[in-house]
Amino acid sequence: MQAHEDTTSPPAGGSELLAAQPIARITRDGVEYVLLGTAHVSRASVEAVREILARESFDAVAVELCEPRYKSMRDPESFRNMDLFQIIRQGKAGLVAANLALSAFQRRLAEQFGIEPGAEMKAAIDGAEQRSLPVWLIDREVGITLKRAIRSVGFLERMGIVGGLAASLVTRDDVEESEIEKLKEGDMLGSMFNEFAKESPPLFEALIAERDRYMTARLREESIDAGAAGTPPKRVLAVIGAGHLAGIRQALETQDSPPQELQQGLAQLPPGSPWPRRIGLGLFIAIAVSIAVLFYRGTEFGADALWVWILCTGVGAAIGTFAAGGHPLSALTAFVVAPLKPFRPGVPVGAASAGVEVWMHRPRVADFDSLRDDVIHWTGWWKNRISRTLLVFVLTNLGMTLGVWIAGFQIFKSLL
Repeated sequence: MQAHEDTTSPPAGGSELLAAQPIARITRDGVEYVLLGTAHVSRASVEAVREILARESFDAVAVELCEPRYKSMRDPESFRNMDLFQIIRQGKAGLVAANLALSAFQRRLAEQFGIEPGAEMKAAIDGAEQRSLPVWLIDREVGITLKRAIRSVGFLERMGIVGGLAASLVTRDDVEESEIEKLKEGDMLGSMFNEFAKESPPLFEALIAERDRYMTARLREESIDAGAAGTPPKRVLAVIGAGHLAGIRQALETQDSPPQELQQGLAQLPPGSPWPRRIGLGLFIAIAVSIAVLFYRGTEFGADALWVWILCTGVGAAIGTFAAGGHPLSALTAFVVAPLKPFRPGVPVGAASAGVEVWMHRPRVADFDSLRDDVIHWTGWWKNRISRTLLVFVLTNLGMTLGVWIAGFQIFKSLL
């Protein structure tokens, strides 16, 4: 491996705009990688991308996008292909809701300045296509990143992630464009969970550092593949969030493992901690044993405990459904299904209530058309039938969980 950093300034005649952008030039294995750091919502970043493509020649353009995000950017109508029943059945409703919240955070910032989110990535793609250059998609799928982040931290930090997503929707304060430019010092994902990422090395690792290594491996792999195809690149422009620039630069200088091997390792989901499942199972067993003991003391005591379980779990789930704006029949389904949790392991009550919600309030074409705009404002999540169904899934499960703990407290207290 041969890699070195070219510390020379931008080419003669370079503009003040490019001179002000974070740019690194790294040569490795005969390929010069020009890393252009951008803010994901910034006029200056869009213009910088256009200008560097106009002033310099490249053999390929890499962008901080994964395949699903690229398709979504190039085909805004892709949401029309969303199959809510499949999403709910596969247990992906929470992940889709998180993706929408991330998109809403970015679009809310862009709304202030009349810039489409990811405009600098679109400018890079358009510029590459105009010059007949290949476009390399180098980022890891956001769903994998979020799952790895969640599984890397404990319960309180997981709540911090959820809180960061929720806060990004509720906060409506305008942001100065100068503050947007400060995103060059960070990353869009990292900025949403800024305080948690700073204080949690595992969270920072999953959100930022792992993606640095993944994108570096993707750059190397694409270069190798292009060379094998007979068109080895000499210069590659990589348009990335500036928060990744230092990490990718360092990885290009030091990374020596096979790129495919690195990607596979970084794309795998680590096993989740067994403790949440064990605690949940232990709680159910303790409640079941407590109810049995109360029945042993007397049928009346056992029946009362059983009713406490049914009412707390059922009412908790139903309240969650109503809080999400769900249909009464969806809430009734939640009420009936929630107490049966011990008999349906692995199947969340939210899947049942959300399934009924889709059946009762089938999404209209207008819901798909307005989804991206509706979720920018937190009230829009209840207005749009698609996002409301996702809320039904999430809040029904949350209500059920609270109901379980309340029921356990009441039943254990009755034993004393």
